[in-house]
This record gives sequence, C-alpha cells and structure tokens, in this order.
Amino acid sequence: MKFHTEYKTFNTTKKREYIRITDDVAKAVSKSEVREGMVLVSAMHITAGVFVNDWEDGLLHDIDDWLEKQAPFADYRHHRSGETNGDAHLKSMLVHHQVVVPITGGRLDLGPWQQIFYAEFDGCRSKRLIIKVMGE
Repeated sequence: MKFHTEYKTFNTTKKREYIRITDDVAKAVSKSEVREGMVLVSAMHITAGVFVNDWEDGLLHDIDDWLEKQAPFADYRHHRSGETNGDAHLKSMLVHHQVVVPITGGRLDLGPWQQIFYAEFDGCRSKRLIIKVMGE
C-alpha cells in the first residue's frame, strides 16, 4: 500500500470563505501514483471544514446563508474564554471537518457535479489542511 501526504495552508482575507480545492486534491492524487484507493481531506482547525458539493456561486451563497441561520454570530458561552468565534465552531460541526473521496484509475472518482471545498469560518489567520492519499 502507498501513502502520500500533503499540507496546504490558507490565509483567507475574509472571516468566512469557501474555497474550491478539487484541483489541489487531484494533484496530490496524481503525485501519489495511487491507482485504486482513497484520499482523506481534513481541515486541521476546529473552526474550518471540508465538504463536497456543486461548484455554483448561488448554491455557495445559499449554503453560507443556511449555516448562518443554523449557527448565527451571537453571544456564546465560549466567548467568555476571550474568543469570539463560537459560531465558527458550530458551523464547522455542520459541514464536518473532513471528507473521504474514492480514487479509481488514478483519478478522483467524483460525481458529475461534485467538487471539494475548504470552508473557513474564522479566517484572516493561517490555517492548515491535510491531504492523505492511500491505496495501491
């Protein structure tokens, strides 16, 4: 079994951003030379997430609006610690922090409209993501 690991660092300019990372993940898969297996893509911070969905601007705005309704910026008990990102922790739980995508024939095996996104909920500072490719 082969393994290949890459890290990607994000320094977003906004508090909340959704960044398409499909091409970055596909490049890591290509470098790995894994033909059959899977790739794990995981945000390494508790105020960020990773998800698979359609790459359509209106939908990304809808997702952002929905997440804000589910976990609005508000006064959370967490803020008593000096942080003001309680909503970012909750939004991360809603989209989850990682995805696993199959690799078939040396390529990501995504559906016709599926793309991989990094979701930043507490940006404007350095954050990391791990891409772990595993297989034969």
